[in-house]
Amino acid sequence: MEILKTNIDGLLIIQPKVFRDNRGYFFESYNKSVFKNHGLTTEFVQDNESLSQKGVLRGLHFQNPPYAQAKLVRVIQGAVLDVAVDIRVKSPTYGQHCSIVLSAENQTMFFVPEGFAHGFLVLEDNTIFSYKCSSNYNKEAESGILWNDTDLAINWQVSNPILSEKDKIAQKFKDFKSKF
Repeated sequence: MEILKTNIDGLLIIQPKVFRDNRGYFFESYNKSVFKNHGLTTEFVQDNESLSQKGVLRGLHFQNPPYAQAKLVRVIQGAVLDVAVDIRVKSPTYGQHCSIVLSAENQTMFFVPEGFAHGFLVLEDNTIFSYKCSSNYNKEAESGILWNDTDLAINWQVSNPILSEKDKIAQKFKDFKSKF
């Protein structure tokens, strides 16, 4: 497993070692001791999975402390453009984002620590997105930032995505008061 740093401290790209043969493939998607050897001591307590069609955009979501979540995300089927925005007030990269294409084909994973808003745009029909979380979901702690906020300047590569009602009315970044 190869763990690569991004331009934002804490965000990591994880390339598993994939073993392929005429039967298909095999890889470890998570190994606690390997992660620990790379300084990742996050304890995951909940796994989530979603199925979405091309053009669906989910995000930018996060949970406020003390229910903040780190996430290990990957795509089982299909592809997404995955985005994480640094919302840690004292971070030198506050308000900056990192994006990466995750797909069943590339089998790349993305580690998103606490203190980031997270979202993804579905690039293929019937995409299955899976993620491990370090904290259980808490409705009162959930929040979000408007996906197309001009202050964030995220190139989602789509102009009219399919959104949930809550994502359509999420707060603007300039109105957001970070608790991280």
